[in-house]
Formats: sequence, structure tokens, C-alpha cells
Amino acid sequence: MSDSPRAFVPLSIAVLTVSDTRTLDTDRSGDTLVERLTGAGHRLADRRIVPDEIPVIRTAVEGWCADPAVDVVITTGGTGFTGRDVTPDALEPLFEKRMDGFSAVFHAISFAKIGVSTIQSRATGGLIAGTFVFALPGSPGACRDAWDGILAAQLDYRHRPCNFVEIMPRLDEHMRRGGGRA
Repeated sequence: MSDSPRAFVPLSIAVLTVSDTRTLDTDRSGDTLVERLTGAGHRLADRRIVPDEIPVIRTAVEGWCADPAVDVVITTGGTGFTGRDVTPDALEPLFEKRMDGFSAVFHAISFAKIGVSTIQSRATGGLIAGTFVFALPGSPGACRDAWDGILAAQLDYRHRPCNFVEIMPRLDEHMRRGGGRA
């Protein structure tokens, strides 16, 4: 690969807040993600708030993942252990490929800031219909940590030695070979 500089490639990113209580006026975590992604030069594809209900979460995320205009989906909220925290339960069964490294790196970053309290998060990531999906905790701090520490670099085509953007064209290879969905 050449060492010549690469041009930035803006992505279309959808943000989903999972909460029974937040509104657009009180959604500080969603605001944090929108500020970070647009500040980096990406486009906000869509933004929604849905209640902590598995079918509603799945409908929103699957709709975005089926839309060729959406490159990435980021959710915030519902990753804890209470009865209403169901975001990983909604999304992980849909993952074609789970991204264990995302959770591991998120917890390493989080541990440096909040210590062992990081174990109370079930932050996760994976691929659904060839679309990157990341489920983050519902705090603005956790959203900042995930964006600044992981997603900003991995969603930037200029990041070396590798990044998610450069592999996006190949994410649906299994479907073209007949191993995936029609």
C-alpha cells in the first residue's frame, strides 16, 4: 500500500437512543454522538429515540441496516443489567459477525476512567446486513470515550494501518458468493 495521504471519506451514520425517558431535548448522549460524528465530517443519516423494547430496537436498526444510504449505526442506552436494558439482547442475535475487540477496547478505555465500574456495561459491536453496528452505554461520557477512543479512528479512511472504511466494500462478499441472504 502506498504511503501517500488518503482523502477523508464521509460516512452516513444513524444514531439511535434507547430510553424510556429521554426526548430530543434531554438526550445528551445522542447529542454527544451527533456533535462528534458531524464534527469529524460525517453525515447524520437519521436520529431516533425508541423505548427499551427488543422489537422496536430491532425494527429501527434493521431498517437502517437495509438502507444502502446508511453506513454505520450507533446506539446509546440499554446496555446495562437492569430488566429494561435490552439493547445487546435485541442486536447480538442479528450480528452476522460479532466484534469482540470493540467491547474489549471499550472496556479498557472505560476502565482507565471509571475503574471496575466498567463491568456494568454490555457495550457491543458487530455487523448486521453488512453494516457496522455499535451499542454504547447511555452516558455522554461513555459515548465520548467510544467515539474518541475507537470510532473516530476506525471510521476514518485516513487511519493507518487499517480502518473499517477500507473494508466496507468487501463486507457483503459472502452474499455475492451465495452464502448470504438474497
